[in-house]
Amino acid sequence: MTKNLLSTSRSLPIALLRARERVMGPIRALLADVGVTEQQWRVLRVLQESGPLDPTRIAYQACLLLPSLTRILQKLEDKGLLKRTPDETDGRKQVVRITADGEALVAANLDASIEVMEQVRAQMGPDRYDALLDLLNDLDRRD
Repeated sequence: MTKNLLSTSRSLPIALLRARERVMGPIRALLADVGVTEQQWRVLRVLQESGPLDPTRIAYQACLLLPSLTRILQKLEDKGLLKRTPDETDGRKQVVRITADGEALVAANLDASIEVMEQVRAQMGPDRYDALLDLLNDLDRRD
């Protein structure tokens, strides 16, 4: 391993964390104004995009651990933004659905969220932005 690879400026985990903070800072500010956390937002977006899901699938798609998701689901249900019901075929399982209020919250804030991403895209340039997404998605698919 070369000495350059040991430098934190060339550390993939640190670079990913820095990039995440650069992207998520404005999103966090936006979400704080509407009273949801970034984790809650991810859950709402997954449900809004995918429809009703079981908690295991939500955890995977929203990049959350199941114990964390359990608390997040409870908070979102308390806010009236989602509803949990028993699965019709297996009463031991739950199905989680976004409510009309949850849909309205996403709809009211989606354009601002997209605008933040468009600013990042413009700053990087569309080709580099798309290439970065492709590379990150490719990294996620590697086993």
